[in-house]
Amino acid sequence: MKTNIAVLFGGKSVEHEISVISAVQAMAALDEGKFGICPVYIAKDGAFWYGQQLRDMARYKDIPALLSDCHRAEFTARDGKVYLFPTEQKAIGKTKPIALLDAALPIVHGTNVEDGALQGYLKTLGLPFAGCDVLASAVCMDKYVMKVMLRAGGFPVLDGLRIQAAQGLSTAEIIVLAESKFGYPLIVKPVNLGSSIGISKAADADTLTDALETAFSFADTVLIEPCVQNLREINCAVLGDSESAKPSECEEPVANDEGWLDYETKYVKGGKSGTKGGGKSGMASLSRKIPADITPETRQAIQDCAAGAFRYLDCCGVARIDFLMDGATGKFWLNELNTIPGSLAFYLWEPVGVKYGKLLEEMISLALKRARHQSEITYSFDTNILANQGAFGSKGKV
Repeated sequence: MKTNIAVLFGGKSVEHEISVISAVQAMAALDEGKFGICPVYIAKDGAFWYGQQLRDMARYKDIPALLSDCHRAEFTARDGKVYLFPTEQKAIGKTKPIALLDAALPIVHGTNVEDGALQGYLKTLGLPFAGCDVLASAVCMDKYVMKVMLRAGGFPVLDGLRIQAAQGLSTAEIIVLAESKFGYPLIVKPVNLGSSIGISKAADADTLTDALETAFSFADTVLIEPCVQNLREINCAVLGDSESAKPSECEEPVANDEGWLDYETKYVKGGKSGTKGGGKSGMASLSRKIPADITPETRQAIQDCAAGAFRYLDCCGVARIDFLMDGATGKFWLNELNTIPGSLAFYLWEPVGVKYGKLLEEMISLALKRARHQSEITYSFDTNILANQGAFGSKGKV
């Protein structure tokens, strides 16, 4: 019997389109002899749509036309089981479910979907889902919170200055703070976005002003960090859970002319080592060196750090951990942890013998393992407090 998997993607996020690319890739790699694939597209207005047509990348050139061939859908929990139902109910007769679901595979990126919001919804339904649980998803999405936790755990991270719009600081005041704390050059980024969206490099007060305006247009909180000199970016993925985690091969993405990776370099320009089509291939199209040109000692240290951080933050499934390294000294810092990386970082696993289909299978297996464990935890206890509600009344004190 096949395991029915709801593959969720899209969402109200600036990384919506990248999610679509990653999900279509994943659905093509899933073993249909083992899994029943239920594509669930989350439109930018939050509506769920179902249809096998959603697996065809070419159809996304005209999304309204694509959705006209699909069905609005909703998840329903009944008697301890979770179903995917069409939203439109039959006028006569009983509406049949689209599928009885065994698990969900969220392939979503960014705010409102990767940050614990969607994970919390699935957990409330009682549907096992691949990837990080609610807390780990939320922590890793907030780059500053993640930094604070990792520093407390002894992991190497850069210092950072967190600025909230609600603080009411003027641009001039923020510039004074940043200059006194770090000096130039600086990196300015929204605190809770990925795919290098909204990130800028500032070399002086004028470019810092522009960088702040850009970052604040995407988020209410921004993070300012010192720029690493002689920068090399080294990435490593990790697969597993808090009990056991193994690292992938390391890569070094090829940066843009300014020495770092922006959205266009990652997704639009394409690359030599990826598949043809540039942006259609997601992160797989980015030019990169695999394995990264680093010493065996540095490689081992980065892999150990990546796996340790993954377990420390109680992550699950597959995550990509991005490091910043000073090419002159070899010193490195953990930059961020992507709980649902672009293309699920499958390109980092193939060099160590893990095919994409097997990677997805392991992620689903880990989701079901976590669900079994959580089913053994007590979440309620018997009490007669409601039987005595008359003692409190509608205005009484508890």
